[in-house]
Amino acid sequence: MSLSAADGTAHSATEFRRAKRIGAISVSEILRIGATAAQRRREGRPVIVLGAGEPDFDTPDNVKAAAVRAIGAGATKYTILDGTPELKAAIAAKFRRDNGLDYALDEITVGAGGKQVIHNAFMATLDPGDEVILAAPYWTSYADMVTIAEGVPVAVPGREDNGFRLDAADLERAITPRTRWLLLNSPSNPSGAAYSEAQLRPLLEVLRRHPHVWLLSDDIYEHLVYDDLPFVTGAQLEPALRERTLTVNGVSKAYAMTGWRIGYGGGPRELIAAMAVVQSQSTSNPCSISQAAAVEALTGPQDVLAQRREAFRVRRDLVVERLNAIEGIACRRPEGAFYTFASCAGLLGRHTPDGTAIDSDSAFCRYLLDAVDVAVVPGSCFGLAPYFRISYAASEASLREACDRIAAACRVLS
Repeated sequence: MSLSAADGTAHSATEFRRAKRIGAISVSEILRIGATAAQRRREGRPVIVLGAGEPDFDTPDNVKAAAVRAIGAGATKYTILDGTPELKAAIAAKFRRDNGLDYALDEITVGAGGKQVIHNAFMATLDPGDEVILAAPYWTSYADMVTIAEGVPVAVPGREDNGFRLDAADLERAITPRTRWLLLNSPSNPSGAAYSEAQLRPLLEVLRRHPHVWLLSDDIYEHLVYDDLPFVTGAQLEPALRERTLTVNGVSKAYAMTGWRIGYGGGPRELIAAMAVVQSQSTSNPCSISQAAAVEALTGPQDVLAQRREAFRVRRDLVVERLNAIEGIACRRPEGAFYTFASCAGLLGRHTPDGTAIDSDSAFCRYLLDAVDVAVVPGSCFGLAPYFRISYAASEASLREACDRIAAACRVLS
């Protein structure tokens, strides 16, 4: 036996001991649900998985062709640490075209997905005890990434009657001298909520009054906004915040390139340089072939964006209508992304046919998977209960069948 120098606890010399920074963190609940559903499929059960945040469309052919050309040209070596000049130039052009933002190449970073870009930002800026404000419901990885960086995630609920959006007065109350970042995701995973200019400006005004607080704007669902709502982002609306804003985006959602793993960000060069230090000691450069494909995605024909956005809008309307027809479920119509975030509060306290109590959103989601082979994610995973998230990045036929099964499962609750 030996004593740990950190806490005096006795440990066997061969005993595995987790680092404290990940002591309270486990693999994503979303991934766990997906793994359980996949196992049941292998067992022959007709599981419909509506948990993954992944478009069911294929990567556009012109993007795939660009990757093949890159391989043929021998673009298979290390690239510059945080993105090739060609990709950074394409990103700079995209920011100007779509957002009216002007970034030099040394104000742009490229990572292995938007997730790595956010992780790099927190690792580069957070000291132990620094706080990051998250608007709940939030993507579950946000809080864990803050924790790994030894920061403190501060969840501020976005009320359903405010469209799950963060209220300026609530933001003001949450800011302390230790607050380092506000992280905003619009449109949102998991709620699909998006901010209009009128709804975002009050939050930016709060940030203007607190110059020690930086803004991390996760815009990964930028091209999935419906009903003619213009997309807006913080640095675009409030130039005074540009020098303390990191605008994060990527090709995963809009161009159906989740597996290619390319995300990017634009921000002050000092921040970008600090993030490069983190990336240099973790992954180094993103995949060279994926970078070449991303150049084509950002600079090639963009008509695929509108076509797929319309397909997602039709699916959104289908799911919202069908869920709201189920007694005990209430679902607001989201403005963007490809998720619904429905309340199951009206079902709490009921019992399954075998007598099991539905006492939480997690229990409801377990019941759907066990009883009717539909995999969805409880809202508690995202910091707000009792809700459940459906990803409608699935075929209309699958969505209709899933909604039929959910309705049937709810009808037999007593």
